[in-house]
Amino acid sequence: MAYPQLTDKAGALATAAAIGRGTMSVVEAVDAAIVRVEKLDSTIDALAVPNFEAAYAEARALDAAGPRSDQPLFGVPMTIKESFDVAGLPTTWGHPQFRDKPAPRDALLVRRLKAAGAIIIGKTNVPVDLTDWQSFNPVYGRTRNPHKHDRSPGGSSGGSAAAVASGMVPCDYGTDIGGSVRVPAHFCGVWGHKTTWGLVPKHGHDHPGMSRREGFIAAADGPLSIAGPLARNAADLAVLVEVGADVPLRRRAKPLKDCRLLAITDLPGSPVDASVREPTEAALDTLARAGVQIDRTSDLLPDQALHYRSYLKMMNITMSGGGPAPDGSRATASDWFALLNAQATCMAQWEALFEVYDFVLAPPAPVLAVPHSDKPVFRGTLAINGAETPGGSGLVWSGMATFPGLPATVLPIGSGTYLGAELPCGMQVIGPRWSDLDCIAAAEKIGNILHG
Repeated sequence: MAYPQLTDKAGALATAAAIGRGTMSVVEAVDAAIVRVEKLDSTIDALAVPNFEAAYAEARALDAAGPRSDQPLFGVPMTIKESFDVAGLPTTWGHPQFRDKPAPRDALLVRRLKAAGAIIIGKTNVPVDLTDWQSFNPVYGRTRNPHKHDRSPGGSSGGSAAAVASGMVPCDYGTDIGGSVRVPAHFCGVWGHKTTWGLVPKHGHDHPGMSRREGFIAAADGPLSIAGPLARNAADLAVLVEVGADVPLRRRAKPLKDCRLLAITDLPGSPVDASVREPTEAALDTLARAGVQIDRTSDLLPDQALHYRSYLKMMNITMSGGGPAPDGSRATASDWFALLNAQATCMAQWEALFEVYDFVLAPPAPVLAVPHSDKPVFRGTLAINGAETPGGSGLVWSGMATFPGLPATVLPIGSGTYLGAELPCGMQVIGPRWSDLDCIAAAEKIGNILHG
């Protein structure tokens, strides 16, 4: 089952291996990536903030030092989402007033990536305040989907996915609270992983309106939101997760034929367009013919409509920092504790489901890459099977894994035709908390069956 690919450039681990063998230097790897950016990005606009001069300096230093066994990403040129702090570069979240205010230090994740040998050649584009399935803002303009330039690459990590899909860089790190890693991976035909909540720290990923205040020190990661990687293969995803993780992760390595999977393609309040349903059903049929055990319904699945309402409330409170709702009301402490209780109930129900099932398969979004719009997706509508559906309904599919804090890997499964264009389609593989590497491994095995 083919899916559209735009590049044959090496991935992260392959690049590091080539450097380790001496077939290229770090400077040559970085220079090749920058040349690709200069060739491709005038059309795609994925790179918001270049870091070329510093990248060359770091490359020369790494070439002089030589690789170390504790640097799995030695010499790998990569980008990172604009919302992460990189020392000396601005962090704007799409707000013009922060364009000339460089961050004083690297985010913790950036420090870990650099310690693993990676070189940050720039920061990738985002929507204002990271709140859209598009990636445009008044500072850096609009990122285009590299498969079809009049379509969105997704958001809020849309610049990340576009840079990886086009071949500019082998990998990137984004964030996800409403599908912001998974939807761009789905829209752009690359691999993406939503980590278990709390696994990868987001210190240094703070709204510049807060972080530029005198004496501001981030003390905790925000609820729901995670940091997660994008790449063009499963092995690169796995090493990026391990490099970023606060704690070591175990691998079960259970054969896929011994797993029991649950596939969910229908959820209340969020119909799935035929452009997504058809490649999803084709993939499920291929897996079933290969002997993979897949159930289509289960009474163990938590009430998604109920938990979606709680997820939306928690997400809106989190993203506004407890600010007032459009009607002027504010959540009380009692409201917040009620949401925490609802979340704990949801988590317990998923744990019960994973006593029976190994993984859950589902679409990352109900549509493929949407046309560009000056209106955020969630304030407009989505065209689904010829009908206009509220844009926010798409969040049902991302909230499925976000509210209970579960890991989910998106892999490309094929393509579909949406609003007259053939576009990539992905599938998310959701697993129990802390089973991140198992999710990635299962997704890789699924991909091997579909595309092998």
